[in-house]
Amino acid sequence: MNSRRRFLQKITASAFAIPFVPAYAKNIARQTNTLAQEGPPLRVAIMGLGSYGTRVAEAMRTCTRAKLVGVISGTPAKIKDWQGKYSIPEKNCYNYENFDKIKDNPDIDAVYIITPNALHRPMAIRVAKAGKHVISEKPMALNAAEGQEMVDACKKAKVKLLIGYRMHLEPKTLEIIHMRKAGDFGKVMFFQGLCGFRIGDPTQWRLNPKLAGGGAMMDIGIYAVNGARYMIGEEPTYVTAQETKTDPEKFKEGVDETILFQFGFPSGAVASCLSTYSMNNLDRFFLNGEKGYAEMQPSTGYGPIKARTNRGEIDYPHVTHQTVQMDEMADIILRGKQPEVPIDGEEGVKDMKIIDAIYLAAKTGKRVDLKL
Repeated sequence: MNSRRRFLQKITASAFAIPFVPAYAKNIARQTNTLAQEGPPLRVAIMGLGSYGTRVAEAMRTCTRAKLVGVISGTPAKIKDWQGKYSIPEKNCYNYENFDKIKDNPDIDAVYIITPNALHRPMAIRVAKAGKHVISEKPMALNAAEGQEMVDACKKAKVKLLIGYRMHLEPKTLEIIHMRKAGDFGKVMFFQGLCGFRIGDPTQWRLNPKLAGGGAMMDIGIYAVNGARYMIGEEPTYVTAQETKTDPEKFKEGVDETILFQFGFPSGAVASCLSTYSMNNLDRFFLNGEKGYAEMQPSTGYGPIKARTNRGEIDYPHVTHQTVQMDEMADIILRGKQPEVPIDGEEGVKDMKIIDAIYLAAKTGKRVDLKL
C-alpha cells in the first residue's frame, strides 16, 4: 500500500508525468483511502432529513460497505418520501419521540445524527443508550463539555462515536499529509486556512444561537481549526482571536459573523485563519515548510478538491466525499480499522476545546493557552 502511494505521488508531482489511465487512477485512489473488506455492510439510519441528510443518503447509493436502512424525522411527509425513494421499510422509520425503540431493532447498527448542533448531544446520548453506534455531524456539540458527555455516554454504552470529518478521508488531503510526514516540505513553518461564504436566509437555524451555538465558526470555521491540526501534524498550544461584525441585525448576539484567529504550535509553527459568513470565495488551505509548500483551493468543499505542491498538481479522480466517508466508517465500526487521521469523539472534543478558546480569546482580547 505504501509503495503504491509513494509511486502515485511521484508520478503526479512532476510536470512531465504521463497522465493516469482513468480506471487505474481511480482504483489506486480508492485503495489509498479504503480497505477492501468482505462481510455485512454497516446498516445506518439517518436522523434529520434536511439538505445534508439528503446529500449523505444520495452518496450512500454507491457505497459498498454501508447501507441506508432507516430514518428518524419529525416530519411525517419526509419519512414517507424517503421510504419510497430509498426503499426503507416501515419498521425502520421513527420520529423524535419514539426512536428509543430502535434498541429493539436488530436491523439497524448505527444512527447518523444530522440535526441542528444543539440536538447532537441529547440525541447522541439517547442513541447510545439504545445500544446503537453514533455518528454525529460536526461540530459534535455546542461546546467541549457537551462533547465530553457524548464521549462518556458512548463509552458507557460500549458503542462507537464517530464525527463526520469527511476531509480526514479525502485522498488529496491524505496525500499532502503523507508528504508532510515523509519530510517532503521540510520543517513546517506556517498554515493558513480561509473558510467562509455569504450566508442567505436570516431565519435559518444556523443564525439562531440556541440551535447553532454560535455562527460561522461552528459551521465553517471548524474546517480551519481542524485543518490546521492535521496539516501541521501538531496540537496548538495557544490561540488568539479577533471578531468583526458588520451586520448586527442579521448576526445577533451569540452569532459570530467573522473571526480571525491564530494558533501557536510546539515546533514554532504558526497558523492564521479566517472564519466568516459574509464573504464568498474563501475555501483555501496553504501549508508552508522550509523545503516546499502545499495549497488546496477548494480545500474543504464537496468537491472536486484541487491540490498542488511545489512538485506539481495532485491529480486523483474525484469520488463523492460522503461515499468514501460512510464506507470508511463501516470499516472503523465493524472491522476495527484505524484511520490515519482520527474521526472519533475524542477528536471532536479537541476541536470543541479549541473553538471554546477562540470565542474566549475574541471576547477578552487575550491569548488563551490550550491543553489538549
